[in-house]
Amino acid sequence: MSLTTLTTAAGAPVPDDNNSISAGSRGPLTFDNHYLFEKLAHFNRERIPERVVHARGTGAYGEFTLKSGLEPLTIANFLQTAGEKTQVFVRFSTVGGGQDSSDYARDPRGFAVKFYTREGNYDIVGNNTPVFFLNDPIKFPDFIHSQKKNPRTNLPDPAAMYEFWANHPQSLHQMTILMSDRGIPASYRHMHGFSSHTLSLWNAKGERYWVKWHFKSCQGIKTLTAEEAAQQPPFGAQQDLVDAIDRGDFPAWRVYLQVLTEADAAQWSLNPFDLTKVWSQKLVPLQEIGTLQLNRNVENYFAETEQAAFAPSNLVPGTGASPDKMLQARLLAYQDAHRYRLGVNANQIPVNAPQCPVNHYQRDGAMAGCPFSQGRSVQTREVNFFPNDRSAAGAPVPDIRAQEPPLRLSAEAVARYDQSGEDYYSQAGDLFRLMTEDQKQQLVNNIAGGLRYANTSIQERMLAYLHQADADYAARVAALLG
Repeated sequence: MSLTTLTTAAGAPVPDDNNSISAGSRGPLTFDNHYLFEKLAHFNRERIPERVVHARGTGAYGEFTLKSGLEPLTIANFLQTAGEKTQVFVRFSTVGGGQDSSDYARDPRGFAVKFYTREGNYDIVGNNTPVFFLNDPIKFPDFIHSQKKNPRTNLPDPAAMYEFWANHPQSLHQMTILMSDRGIPASYRHMHGFSSHTLSLWNAKGERYWVKWHFKSCQGIKTLTAEEAAQQPPFGAQQDLVDAIDRGDFPAWRVYLQVLTEADAAQWSLNPFDLTKVWSQKLVPLQEIGTLQLNRNVENYFAETEQAAFAPSNLVPGTGASPDKMLQARLLAYQDAHRYRLGVNANQIPVNAPQCPVNHYQRDGAMAGCPFSQGRSVQTREVNFFPNDRSAAGAPVPDIRAQEPPLRLSAEAVARYDQSGEDYYSQAGDLFRLMTEDQKQQLVNNIAGGLRYANTSIQERMLAYLHQADADYAARVAALLG
């Protein structure tokens, strides 16, 4: 049987991979150990900066199957024909902890889906919750700082968490979800996913629809108490997903949309673009549009899962963003994070590369030249700017069909708008009243467990917020705090 030759990174055969070159059997190493230097230099650079958020996660490949065509809503080609399948990569993650944290932290879970469509990659970068702690991105760095370890002790700091929440009542709805029984999913397979943000679709008539995406677990919801989570291995959710797919137990989610016309949205008293609020399913019912299934594990965690780069700015014709302030900031921030972590050519990494022709005039930068499956993506003697005189010879040109309909803005001034007067309590109270007695008790126990580390002023403010949501909610926490 023929053997495969070990080579250097440049392809040259390696004569010996066990012994370095030295000046005598017991002498020092010499400077011509170029293969040793190559191995050590690469080893020193095996790690890239970890994500500031969503650092710990796992991913898998699969496919999205469309149940019925959505031509009235969008020109997106992967949403036109019933039964059409689109390849996807999905990454799940915890949010606040680093790569050294546990899969079973009380934390939201990231739920990011990359659709490899025929007209480019479409990314939905959501969570396992339909809302978030904030509705203005200027507070996002501050919020994450409050959730990270104490900079002096390097230990979790629940007092800082509640101090932030006590100063930002818009966090109450998401905090109620986080501290409830759903705060610790038993596995990535047993949780729902949401776009969370309001996104948009637009059709051939130039009509725009505001939409929210929902991914409902076919496996059902399973959660852990704090006590149960403490008994789990820190890598348990990662192992659960890998093992399930390896044994052919492919996890699946039913995919739904909530759809709202621009005209209806304009009449709402509730801001449909506020990330701290949900759309009532009584007013905007779910419409089932397909199924998402994961059926293939990655071959190399670092190359695929760790280097996967999702961005809400990855849009395809027929899809769009919305005036959601948090989403607007993410359109910039996510691509910027990828350029920092992975380099300016992050989209040339195979897991991120579109599975369709790529033709652009972007040139050079670190890692330039990784081949796409097709199209022109590297510097050649061909023209490298637009406009040019070579369109007839195949030089790329814009396509007016991809032009999104204009967004109608209000007549209000461009200014900073205070949102502190918004109702941040009703939906948190509605959620509390939907809970069973056991769920309510878990919720208040979890809140009191962290809030007791905060000072009296913070406790009083939090109780005042809880009372505005529901008097019983506040009374139960107050009783536990004594």
